[in-house]
Amino acid sequence: MARSTFPRDRFDDLPAESGRVGAHRAENPHLRGWVVFLWAAVATVVLIAVGIFGTLVVSGRISFGSEPVATPTIAPTTPAVIDPSYSVVVLNGTSDEGLAGNLRDQIIAAGWAADTVQTGDSDTTDFATTTIYYLRPEDEQAARGLADAIGGAEVAQSDFLQPTDDPNTPDDESAEKRLIVVIGLDRAAAQPTP
Repeated sequence: MARSTFPRDRFDDLPAESGRVGAHRAENPHLRGWVVFLWAAVATVVLIAVGIFGTLVVSGRISFGSEPVATPTIAPTTPAVIDPSYSVVVLNGTSDEGLAGNLRDQIIAAGWAADTVQTGDSDTTDFATTTIYYLRPEDEQAARGLADAIGGAEVAQSDFLQPTDDPNTPDDESAEKRLIVVIGLDRAAAQPTP
């Protein structure tokens, strides 16, 4: 080793095999700051995700057990019965001519007597869906049977078919077994044009 011209100090007396030579500086502190920021950001995202998931579990929106699945119940339907003892009134609720007569012929072909099926026009010409109206709950089977006989229609109990309290109306008329078919625009669109 070359001799230095500097004055002698305490570092000149260190043994040569110590292994440490020169200045030892810390790593670049700027790089360490980004690593800390990255770890803080990851920890924040994880804590937020755990908080949201925990809230969903506690509120019952997410469950880990197998809960019984509710099976839909099928409402009992009234069976359809074709009963030609009912009189039928067919009203055309569209602006198309001849629909009531065509449906009357179809009802007669299904077993009703010609004198028990009447036709007419409804008060409206824009009735949406063909519907069969009945008076009493026990008439629903016959209404569903008629709906099947004409190839499908809505069935509904009617308020305007209720017996009147008019003393001039004979009791036989209020007790008559009657179904009213109002032809809707769904049938008008299905009819072929001549």
